[in-house]
Amino acid sequence: MKSMHITQEEKDKALEWVEDSSWVKLEIYNEDLEYMECVRDILDNPVFQSMDNFMQHGDTTCKNHCIQVSYMSYCVCRRLGWDYREVARAGLLHDLFLYDWHTHARETGERFHGFTHPRAALNNAVKYFELTENEKDMILRHMWPLTPIPPKSRGGLVIVYSDKFCGLVETVARFKRWFLFSVGWKSTA
Repeated sequence: MKSMHITQEEKDKALEWVEDSSWVKLEIYNEDLEYMECVRDILDNPVFQSMDNFMQHGDTTCKNHCIQVSYMSYCVCRRLGWDYREVARAGLLHDLFLYDWHTHARETGERFHGFTHPRAALNNAVKYFELTENEKDMILRHMWPLTPIPPKSRGGLVIVYSDKFCGLVETVARFKRWFLFSVGWKSTA
């Protein structure tokens, strides 16, 4: 196997990328007027804004995670010509459980967040927002296949896959630097 030579400049660029997690938090959704038309009432709601107080994956807040899932799902459905309004709204509310899941079991004794938080999110969502039956189903079923019943709509499946993708990206962003340093990738900076 041929040895790869990586220049110091390439190492420095890689480390710069690793240390900059802003690529996870791009806020291009603000510029999409059609998206904002679908979700502005949710984004402006104080209950939704309170999700900034809870961490989701890595250094991503629950609010930012939900925006990413929502906007990704919206873009996919819009591109495919599917209903994107309900997907955008359900995507924003899919993790509206309103607690820190990292400490929830220790504080309450309630375990299995992965299985139970869709119901908590749905209960909060219907308490604060008017939802269609399809939006309710998308929120409740977004953890499939961890939870056994899949969403009824293809838009719901888009949320499932967007949630998994965003969660993976957010989690990996946290471990990128640790991994590179653990394999001996050093910077001269």
